[in-house]
Amino acid sequence: QVQLVESGGGLVQAGGSLRLSCAASGLTFSLYAMGWFRQAPGKERDFVAAINWTGGRTNYADSVKGRFTISRDNAKITVFLQMNSLKPEDTAVYYCAAGPTYSSESDYPYWGQGTQVTVSS
Repeated sequence: QVQLVESGGGLVQAGGSLRLSCAASGLTFSLYAMGWFRQAPGKERDFVAAINWTGGRTNYADSVKGRFTISRDNAKITVFLQMNSLKPEDTAVYYCAAGPTYSSESDYPYWGQGTQVTVSS
């Protein structure tokens, strides 16, 4: 059974930083691309960032380019999202996902339960 468990969310002031982690189990992690998505209240789930299975290729939403960095540690079976210069509009539930390609589309087969990120102004 595939499990993705996010952690690291919380409340932070605008301009601050958070590092999200997503620990995977039940799949051959090094063969999967990983993505981060977010969903704000009343809005659709949006793409944030994705990384291919080797970690050599990444993809970011325009809204987070230059502020967020996705990375992975295949030995630790974990993907990370370093979020800097946070803005109130980054407030959302953040989800990690595992799939065959580092796509910006939300058609990943496996999803975590999400972690709340709240940025105060």
